[in-house]
Amino acid sequence: MRILFDLGHPAHVHFFKHVIRNLELKGHKIKICVRERESIVKTLLESYGYAYENLERNTPGLLNKAVTMIKNDIRLLKISQKFDPDIYVSMTSPYSSQVSKLRGKPSIVFTDSEPTGLILSLTLPFTDAVITPINFKKDLGKKHVRISGFKESAYLHPNWFRPDPGVLDLLGVSKEEKYTLLRFNAFDASHDIGIKGFSIDDKKRLARELEEYSRVFISSEITLPADLEDYAIKIPPQKMHDVLYYASLLVGDTQTSTTEAAYLGTPAVRCNSFVGPDDMSNFVELEQTYGLIFNFADPDEAIEKSIELIQRPDIKQEWAVKREKLLQDKIDVTAFMTWFIENYPESRETMINNPHYQERFR
Repeated sequence: MRILFDLGHPAHVHFFKHVIRNLELKGHKIKICVRERESIVKTLLESYGYAYENLERNTPGLLNKAVTMIKNDIRLLKISQKFDPDIYVSMTSPYSSQVSKLRGKPSIVFTDSEPTGLILSLTLPFTDAVITPINFKKDLGKKHVRISGFKESAYLHPNWFRPDPGVLDLLGVSKEEKYTLLRFNAFDASHDIGIKGFSIDDKKRLARELEEYSRVFISSEITLPADLEDYAIKIPPQKMHDVLYYASLLVGDTQTSTTEAAYLGTPAVRCNSFVGPDDMSNFVELEQTYGLIFNFADPDEAIEKSIELIQRPDIKQEWAVKREKLLQDKIDVTAFMTWFIENYPESRETMINNPHYQERFR
């Protein structure tokens, strides 16, 4: 089988990296196309030894995104004519879904974010299967396949992730030393329009107050002000999950890192204006069912909770127990996705007729 993967974010690389390797080992031919959002995407692919082809980079603004969509469809169509994929795979990409429909080939999409309404509306009519976590709030119709797992399980499940304690030397911290990771979003995706996170003043207060109880490192999608530059983390991007695993606390206004922290047993405080009655189902579940994260719309409340958590002496041991419950409840998403892609379209029919089939991927 010839399979084309369309990737546009570092999280997409992590989600598919083991799936791609599994499929290659089974003899399938793979083509990776990259919509550059951060240089991290290409750095990650290169660190894992994956070749790729470039599409147009993501651009801010709806008009610019519309122009970029046309350019990417044309570029992806040209690549497809050469590679001739049998199937297209992505995370909510209208580009690969639209091109797959033009070429009369199937498209598989994974999504876990209910607010991606515009992108989903440009993707759903052209794709053949949409896979989401089981508690996804929207009903996407006959194409919808629900699984008991988050995308982060695809690369942070113990079957695929082994933390490297050597990252502590890279950070210059001892095994006994507490440190907090602050992760800040750029809010430049189409579904982020109008969404806010921590202000510059909030970020400065977080760093200043948490520094009284732990070392502080900042990972940011946007340039930090001069008085926060000393906190900027300086490690290879493929080591970030090791950093997150050994951290005493994650505080951020981003999405993916929060769920990653939950899977790694690290307490997490998330703060942005997505939080509220219509918040995404995965964050509601991780807070209310597992108690692994805390969601706030108010930065002052988020900062207060962060200060409280970093002072708790045995919090990592407490979170390890909570994490184990999460792992017991969820499937190995990489194993599932490998099977689903390789056996498509029979796999879709299997899941529609017998959703419990996924239990064999625990």
